Amino acid sequence: MSRRPPETPRTDTIAYGREGPWLIDGPRGAVTTPRGDHPDLPAAILFDRDGTLVEDVPYNGDPALVRLAPTARAAVRAVRAAGIPVGVVSNQSGVARGLLTRAQVDAVRRRVEDLLGPFAVWAICPHGPGDGCDCRKPAPGLVLAACARLGVPAAHTTVIGDIGADTDAARAAGARGVLVPTPVTRAEEIEAADTVAPDLLTAVRLVLGPRGRDRAAATVCVPGTGPGAGEGERR
Repeated sequence: MSRRPPETPRTDTIAYGREGPWLIDGPRGAVTTPRGDHPDLPAAILFDRDGTLVEDVPYNGDPALVRLAPTARAAVRAVRAAGIPVGVVSNQSGVARGLLTRAQVDAVRRRVEDLLGPFAVWAICPHGPGDGCDCRKPAPGLVLAACARLGVPAAHTTVIGDIGADTDAARAAGARGVLVPTPVTRAEEIEAADTVAPDLLTAVRLVLGPRGRDRAAATVCVPGTGPGAGEGERR
């Protein structure tokens, strides 16, 4: 596994609540706030992890298997360049199923940040579908917890993901949801989504609008290409 450069030291605070989600705070520099002269920008943008930021490898606990989704690097860079906090909200039911440990989830998280830089907050649900928790998407708990940690209103936050559970969680939390379909996205989920984009960078551009795009334009490079997400467990 590659090591983090010394200029971005980790200052994570990890809260492993038994009932609620796991919350991981990023370095102070990862938390930014849009300037007051751009009130139309989102207060925060939260990404799903598997199938959205990275290729979906079911129950992945191996950092070596982490591969970025197409345009993920450019999309995250554009959000940061616009001065907006970036977070991740992720179901990890492999923990409840006994297929993943906390250490493995954390190792994969760190690898994602090796590739994309530090996020302002991670909110992770370790529960299974039958656990009845409030955080597992499509419930709103992950979105609400991430917003609370960032000190931003959910109503001014956008959630970007690849399946209906992501956009349903956004809607339940009062946030805006944007769907970026992959081969595992169902037709009815695309139909039900308020906003659909063909890739992450397009999704971000839709959310930022002209002012946000102007602020981000100088720092966003042409995105690379790569394979799309394959069929995987619907987390």
